[in-house]
Amino acid sequence: MASRCGKPAKLESPSLISYWFTTSQHPYQHHHKDYFPPPGKLNVETVDTAWNHPVYTEAQMRRVQLAHRNATTWSDWVALATVRSLRWGMDWITGYRHREPGQRLPARFAMTERKWLARFVFLESIAGVPGMVGGMLRHLHSLRRMKRDNGWIEMLLEEAFNERMHLLTFLKLAEPKWFMRLMVLGAQGVFFNTFFLAYLVSPRTCHRFVGYLEEEAVITYTRAIEEIEAGNLPDWNKNGTAPDIAVQYWKMPAGHRSIRDLLYYIRADEAKHREVNHTLSNLDQAADPNPYQVTYRDPSRPHPSKGLENLKGAGWEKEEVFK
Repeated sequence: MASRCGKPAKLESPSLISYWFTTSQHPYQHHHKDYFPPPGKLNVETVDTAWNHPVYTEAQMRRVQLAHRNATTWSDWVALATVRSLRWGMDWITGYRHREPGQRLPARFAMTERKWLARFVFLESIAGVPGMVGGMLRHLHSLRRMKRDNGWIEMLLEEAFNERMHLLTFLKLAEPKWFMRLMVLGAQGVFFNTFFLAYLVSPRTCHRFVGYLEEEAVITYTRAIEEIEAGNLPDWNKNGTAPDIAVQYWKMPAGHRSIRDLLYYIRADEAKHREVNHTLSNLDQAADPNPYQVTYRDPSRPHPSKGLENLKGAGWEKEEVFK
């Protein structure tokens, strides 16, 4: 197969990942499906969403850093150990190995645009589960107890929606094959039911788990951005542009709509989910209001917000929020 510039395409090393999907931007592939297409009604222009994404500035997104919250309780250690086990499994399945500075890895571990997209699609198809499960269970709990939820439900459902938008964006760049679909189906089925039962037992542990999971997501997107900026993903550097669905959702300004820019937006979202879930895990799950949905008496003091203004990688402590 020839590449876009007419030269022979670089062959990837044998890996299961090669059978997961095809890239939809290849000029010889016209069978790409439009997942969740807009309605085909004559009098319908667009479908609006209930959640408008906050506007991130380039400076804010570039300030996002890797962060880790130290485990201090048994609940934290359970959450952290689970995330590390899942990360190891995903790296093994996708044939990924991180290259340390100055280290040379075998060719089979070289990351290409195809491999990165496979990781992104699989990651985002799972990442949209926790918020939906948590929001659903808290919604049912509110109905049973006939009490207010104080803003948790909306935040969790919006998080699930945001992760689904990540997935829909990547589906504009990659079309999953049957193998990828089976992997997603199996993983989602197992993860949904496991997380459902775990949230019934310990919501605090589940939010800490998601916080640690989002730490790994920030690492993943940071490494992908570094690969692009180092020139190791030439197709994205030369030809990659963010799909229209991404431009509209993140309100991406003209001139800042490359794949690299897209990954900066998504990484910022993951950093925000990291902060939110670590913060929620620090609160009283039954009594405290959602600190991202309240109006503070003293707005001049730093407090949690939906944007990146006061981003804290390890989350906000309860004493910092409700003094």
